[in-house]
Amino acid sequence: MAELHIIGQIIGATGFPQNSLFCKWGVHTGGAWRLLSGLKEGQTQVDMPQTGDMAYWSHPIDLHYTTKGLQGWPKLHLQVWHQDSFGRCQLYGYGYIHVPSSPGQHRLQCVTWRPLGSWQDQLAEMFVGGGPQLRSPDLIYSGADRYRLHTVGMGTVELELCVILRHFDRYGVES
Repeated sequence: MAELHIIGQIIGATGFPQNSLFCKWGVHTGGAWRLLSGLKEGQTQVDMPQTGDMAYWSHPIDLHYTTKGLQGWPKLHLQVWHQDSFGRCQLYGYGYIHVPSSPGQHRLQCVTWRPLGSWQDQLAEMFVGGGPQLRSPDLIYSGADRYRLHTVGMGTVELELCVILRHFDRYGVES
């Protein structure tokens, strides 16, 4: 079987309205992929930068997959959250990025967005907090109904991933 190693980190995030951010992440693959080792989802710590607007997490990612086919190549989906001084958490953005298919070290930027909601939702968000969230997180990485959403762009998450391919040449894939 062909093997894929993904080793790297979620470096941090920038461009969000406020600091005190953390990130929930997960990996989505097709049916032909099997996780041999590593965690396919996780969460970073909350970072409150004293200077600048970059929240640094340096959260490790270490995954080892086997596969029989290329369909369903891994995608990393992200949710960036803000935690206020009272410990309340508010969604600040969704995003996803395909894991690079070429071996080597890759520095990636994942742009994020969040649902806008109606004007009533926006007004309630200003006074009460919270805001609209997706009912199904699958919409983050599947484009099925995502085109219907009214969204607003948020910040950017930086990642550094090292990709190692093994035995893909046996299955007709040149690396």
